[in-house]
Amino acid sequence: MLSKKAKYAIMALVHLAKRHGEGPVRISEIAEREHIPQKFLEAILLELRKEGMLTSRKGRSGGYALLRTPEDINLAQVMRLIDGPIASLPCATYKFYERCEECTDEERCGIRKVFLELRNESVRILKSATLANIIEKEKQRLSGNSDPDGYI
Repeated sequence: MLSKKAKYAIMALVHLAKRHGEGPVRISEIAEREHIPQKFLEAILLELRKEGMLTSRKGRSGGYALLRTPEDINLAQVMRLIDGPIASLPCATYKFYERCEECTDEERCGIRKVFLELRNESVRILKSATLANIIEKEKQRLSGNSDPDGYI
């Protein structure tokens, strides 16, 4: 499950993506508009800046801005940065691989294969979900030109 910290990071990044090219956005504006506790948001934005997604400027006209374009930041990157592995099992992760203690034959393990498929499909979807893509989905929904959500 997506942590609150990752959800807030995504919400803040989408807010900044909507203002991309307009200059720095104050933390207080993001916190107020996105209903994110300001102290928590400050820590999240510092982490995103440290990882090269954001730039910041101090002072009266200061704030945060995207360092890359909205097309260049996707949800897989953000989720891995904030929450770590996307996969449900440590043996099915890409960047955080760990062998399962209980497994006797990893190559033949059917459970691992199912969770690798799940991870691969999840990552495919999350990589295609860029900040620009998310903004476009919001615009489609506002204009009434979107399909209803496909909940199972």
